[in-house]
Amino acid sequence: MAQAARSMTADPRRPLIAKLHIAPKQLGIEKEDYREILRRVTAKDGRPGKSSAADMDIGELHLALAEFERLGFTATVRPGAQRKAKPARAEHPSARKARALWISLYQLGVVRNPSETALEAFAARQLKCERMAWMRQSECYRLIEALKAMAERNGWAQRGLDGEALSVEQLQEGLCVTILGRLKAAGVAQQDMTVASAAFAFGGLRPGRDPLSWPRAAAGMGNWLRKAGLARPDGALS
Repeated sequence: MAQAARSMTADPRRPLIAKLHIAPKQLGIEKEDYREILRRVTAKDGRPGKSSAADMDIGELHLALAEFERLGFTATVRPGAQRKAKPARAEHPSARKARALWISLYQLGVVRNPSETALEAFAARQLKCERMAWMRQSECYRLIEALKAMAERNGWAQRGLDGEALSVEQLQEGLCVTILGRLKAAGVAQQDMTVASAAFAFGGLRPGRDPLSWPRAAAGMGNWLRKAGLARPDGALS
């Protein structure tokens, strides 16, 4: 019995497990989200991951701890003086694409709030996970598709006439065309105005001096759209 007790005391995993138990409290992570992160970082070669730190070997514990540190966990904070860490901003490709779509939908007047917090709230409703940084990139396709469907419902085509994929520049130009259509329909823009001339008229670009920039044009035209009271948020979106 004494030998078993000494073995447990000498277990090098114990301090790592203790730190992992502190991490979700410091970061404000719910129990199931905590377990999902553990499963994600310990999954390997098609085998499901482990949802309990007690079941992990020392290598898996180091991987899990590194992931929580990436999310903002600081192991030096005393448990009795835990701080609320700022959640890590998701930077995987799907998150960046979702962020670009969200801001574009704001310019289109479909979303009320272009902030990261509002996008996170929308993503949480779509994927049932509190933070995009904790989502599997492979799962984010549902978020991207939801945002694309919102764009399509509001006249901003996400594919060409034959269903072909569009380049980033084509999508940006299409966004400006759609915003201009709304401005024309409301009588804010002249009916014969081209999207290029609108980019300069509403986008704050200087003819002959500034190169045509679709993102800058969309931002300026979106501002005019909101000033004219033409924003039409899609349902109760933030």
